[in-house]
Amino acid sequence: MEESLGPLSALHQKFAKTLAMLELDRFVAVQHGRGRPPHDRGAIARAFIAKAIWNLPSTRALLDRLQSDAALRRMCGWETAGAVPDETVFSRAFAEFAKTEFGQRVHAALIEKTQGPRLVGHISRDATSIEAREKPTPKPKPQTAAPVAPPRRRKAGEPKRPEQMTRVERQCSGTMTLTQMLAELPRVCDVGCKTNSAGHKYMWIGYKLHLDVADGQIPISCLLTSASLHDSQAAVPLAEMTAQRVTNLYDLMDKGYESHPIQQHSEKLGHVPIIDRQKRNGQAVEMEPARAHRFRERTAVERVYARLKDEFGGQTVRVRGAAKVMTHVMFGILVLTVDQLLRLTPT
Repeated sequence: MEESLGPLSALHQKFAKTLAMLELDRFVAVQHGRGRPPHDRGAIARAFIAKAIWNLPSTRALLDRLQSDAALRRMCGWETAGAVPDETVFSRAFAEFAKTEFGQRVHAALIEKTQGPRLVGHISRDATSIEAREKPTPKPKPQTAAPVAPPRRRKAGEPKRPEQMTRVERQCSGTMTLTQMLAELPRVCDVGCKTNSAGHKYMWIGYKLHLDVADGQIPISCLLTSASLHDSQAAVPLAEMTAQRVTNLYDLMDKGYESHPIQQHSEKLGHVPIIDRQKRNGQAVEMEPARAHRFRERTAVERVYARLKDEFGGQTVRVRGAAKVMTHVMFGILVLTVDQLLRLTPT
């Protein structure tokens, strides 16, 4: 490659290795039909990977980089600067990637290929804020309805009906598929509130990203929901996604996931749940020494979030709508996953 393109920088070499591992062309839909041939979607997908690697804030900055960097442009698939499509083509292609969940499919295949045969020790689960540049969706106003008869009381020992269950209880009941769980989670833009590591609350407008991270800081599964959704509401579908991709031993979660149904569901999957405990009567509940030692591994997910936001575009979301926001985040997660895999691979 250097014989053809000239000396390559560290980022160019990283870009080449990332493309080799992702094999993006396998997941790009080829359009056939009459009329003018469409622009190469594979080249545009490679360009969005470059945007995440170079941590460029916008598509306009990406196009400027492609105009000035001949090596990057040719690695994406365009021989001349005039062959690079304009910004509107990139926008339409990005909308297609969002509609077909392109990033999620590539990531799932990468995890299946690299982590499927591996026995994972710890899965660290947590959520983080994703700020968006859009107005929050207003909450529906409660409508006054005619008085109805009070619901029938549940007799002692009688199982709860679905309408009497909480969302987590329905997810753990065994009557819902993963698709149904995901469809029930809200994904509109709204206002979220979270407590940081220093104990201070902060608010943001946008979404919330939920991740399951394996040892080695490798993202295994990811979900995007409304910012106002509590972390525990996405724990069960996230665990189901992870269980379909890898085999792990321990589930590590913070205090926000302390729930008896979540703990039972983790044990049902054959895992050992280690969940931090809420204070009882103002007193912290001490964890067993062996569990406390393993619980320290949960910082892996926090380091993944830090890298995603600082190095791979997690703080520069310029698109609107949950599908497009998730696609933007997924390009960053793809690059981060490959970067961690390359670090763990002996040279």
